[in-house]
Amino acid sequence: MDASLEPLKARRIYLLLRERIASGEISPGTRLSSEPALALQHGVSRVTIRRALDSLATDGLIDRRVGAGTFVREPEAPRPIVADFSNMLTHLVEMGRRTGVRLLAFSYVQPPEAVAQALALGPGERTQRSVRVRLIDGQPFSYLTTHVPERIGLTYSEADLATVPLLTLLERSGALVERASQAISATLAGPDVAEALGLEIGSPLLSLTRVVLGPDGSGVEHLHALYRPDRYSFQMELHRDGEAGERRWSPVPAQAG
Repeated sequence: MDASLEPLKARRIYLLLRERIASGEISPGTRLSSEPALALQHGVSRVTIRRALDSLATDGLIDRRVGAGTFVREPEAPRPIVADFSNMLTHLVEMGRRTGVRLLAFSYVQPPEAVAQALALGPGERTQRSVRVRLIDGQPFSYLTTHVPERIGLTYSEADLATVPLLTLLERSGALVERASQAISATLAGPDVAEALGLEIGSPLLSLTRVVLGPDGSGVEHLHALYRPDRYSFQMELHRDGEAGERRWSPVPAQAG
């Protein structure tokens, strides 16, 4: 047996069982087969099965009971964070209040060219750069890298950013926030992000880039956010409008309150 392949086998079995649990194929309360039975079923060693079950237990998907066996747990509340696209800026403030934050970096830098262009910065203008991890129930779900023009960043401190949502700090600074543009894609977790989010290197992530602008088109914030897809999702309600033959889908504005 090639011992170097055991972690890969454990990962494969972990993903297989996790998918079956997530899909409901293995329902909450179900008792899993014993380690020897699972090892025989998948053609691997008991050590490999134990590694896979350890990962499921760490994710909170199974419960090991001494003398009774291993059982699939009920889904933990609350459900993953759901972002409402139709009322995005309001959602950002509310999410800041509902979640915790871990500030990893705070500095003033010469931003990358793409960031400088997006924020319409002048030659040599610096930004306040921060790296934060957001948590819900103590568990990380997003890795956020933000750039704010230096003139705005100087209005708040590192301690402020560690305790107050950034959008709130921006509004307190007097910066007017009117609109934003954003793009969403998928990516894989690199070493730093994987460690911060409690994932393995190469795990899939949702990737979002957002540019927040003021009434005059000046840049207020550039955000690059990476999200764990098992703890965060995007949602938008749509309706059909327009005349017959020219009907199209449009977002439904979220209700206030």
